[in-house]
Amino acid sequence: MTAVQSTRPTSAVPTLARAILAELERESARTRKLLEVVPLERGDWKPHEKSMSLAQLASHVAENLAWWRAYQGDGIDFATMDYKPFLARTREELLAEHDKNVAACAAGIRDWTDEFLLREWSMSVGGRVLSTDPRHEAMREVCLQHLVHHRGQLTVYLRLLGVPLPQIYGPTADFPSV
Repeated sequence: MTAVQSTRPTSAVPTLARAILAELERESARTRKLLEVVPLERGDWKPHEKSMSLAQLASHVAENLAWWRAYQGDGIDFATMDYKPFLARTREELLAEHDKNVAACAAGIRDWTDEFLLREWSMSVGGRVLSTDPRHEAMREVCLQHLVHHRGQLTVYLRLLGVPLPQIYGPTADFPSV
């Protein structure tokens, strides 16, 4: 498992960034455990015709932390961004994408000051503002909690496919002892 490694002493990382990094470390490790069991040979499977395929959802989870780059500016407008979804073909590609994005995200956050994280950041579509929040709150909600949301979806997909679920926050039916 790849851990988030600091390039400078923890005491040198501003308080808000340190809190985000701690959450990133916990959630990315939990996410990796889940990605390790995704059967991409069943990648085309969908629980419903309107749902993403297993490969699309797992790939979205793996690429999720790449969105940290959007927080470098004052906001993001989904109508003007050039987004090409990542799609893993193998578990190795899936894990490599996740690990790469965790490392890049952690490195970027370490350089953020509390002043920077307290500035407002907006999310919009075609100039219509959907939300404006302090950057540290937006980072947690739109990036980290978004990751947790899709990871939860992925656990449902895996359960429906009969894949034993690893412990994320505690025991599962498949691994009942902590």
